Amino acid sequence: MKKLLASAVLLSMNIGVMAQNDLIKSVIDGSFFNFPQIRESVCDMRMFFPTKGVKPAEYNRYDFKSKNDDAIGDLMFETLDGKLISFNQSLDMAKADGIIVLHKGKIVFERYYAFLEPDGTHAVMSVSKTLTGTLGAVLVAEGILDEKQKVSYYVPELKKSAFGNATIRELLDMTTALDYDENYNNPSSRIWEFSQAGTPYPKPDNYKGAKSYREFLQTVKQKGTHGEKFGYKTINTDALAWVITKVCDKPLADLISERFWKPMGAHIEAYYQLDATGTEFAGGGFNAALRDLAAFGEMIRNDGYFNGKQIIPQGLMKDIIENSNANKFDKESYPLLKGWAYRNMWWVTKNNDKAFCARGVHGQVIYIDPVAEMVIVRLSSHAEASNAVNDPFSLPAYQAVADYLKTK
Repeated sequence: MKKLLASAVLLSMNIGVMAQNDLIKSVIDGSFFNFPQIRESVCDMRMFFPTKGVKPAEYNRYDFKSKNDDAIGDLMFETLDGKLISFNQSLDMAKADGIIVLHKGKIVFERYYAFLEPDGTHAVMSVSKTLTGTLGAVLVAEGILDEKQKVSYYVPELKKSAFGNATIRELLDMTTALDYDENYNNPSSRIWEFSQAGTPYPKPDNYKGAKSYREFLQTVKQKGTHGEKFGYKTINTDALAWVITKVCDKPLADLISERFWKPMGAHIEAYYQLDATGTEFAGGGFNAALRDLAAFGEMIRNDGYFNGKQIIPQGLMKDIIENSNANKFDKESYPLLKGWAYRNMWWVTKNNDKAFCARGVHGQVIYIDPVAEMVIVRLSSHAEASNAVNDPFSLPAYQAVADYLKTK
């Protein structure tokens, strides 16, 4: 098979100073996610995967008011490891491709770097999970899904898997007990089996594993007792997406369009990456425009109200903040997130500002601070996947902006 080729621009440490080079970027050997190739790849994942569009609004699109505040970029704060840096420096360290800060629904800071353009899209990685989780929570609130019901009730195909006797609530909060691990640094981790199952490219002749995301889900065995503790596993999201699409009898991309993107008044078509069967990668395959992601965050911050209408049932934000269970959160796995929780596939800080966020590898975030009336969306292409690499400067950066905006 021919490798996929594209031109990439190498960026110096200071964003904006560029040297032109031709680099091989291929899904087949994984080079499309090497640094610096990743900086271009995340802005056009349609180069590499089949996709399904999430249609935006045709009319009644949102219109953000804007009043740029350059002082935000110059805000100084101390990182968790004791360094004094500015907000702008934190963006450079994160290899940010785009950043937007909303305060009371108004844009107060917006920047684009590297290959991202205002009308372009960016892979959001595991922020995708939060879209699926939010949709699932909406269906629970509307009575379409029963959070106490077993997964196998909705998807009989999963009856013999670990998911079969887990509840919808356990999927939503990732408290399922699965014989499955997600260690990106371990080549033997089952995350790579899941990834291999979902690749749309031909499998090797000697390949004997699952050939789609959903086929893989049916092979997962139970390990432990459901509901006892949090365990972050992407396959929970794809199992939930299977439940949702079965119940609603529509593809996930169409549901996200109908439930969120169109009523929000989204401007740019988003899209999902697909496996060989045409199934969306719910756990990490969503791609969208920066402002549209900010609109989604603002809609959540306003308890479901946005663009002149109530888009989702009231009470979701309160449920995320108040009903998330810090006791079930695996604190040992996240030493920088002590006291946090997880609800409806949102990460909940449990801090004084009641902040919560959607997070994705390589530095993606939608960060909502209800007390500061703030939404931050940062899209990045950091060389390291783990958020533990950028959390020491990212988490205090968000708080520094929140504290500043509380004075406005």
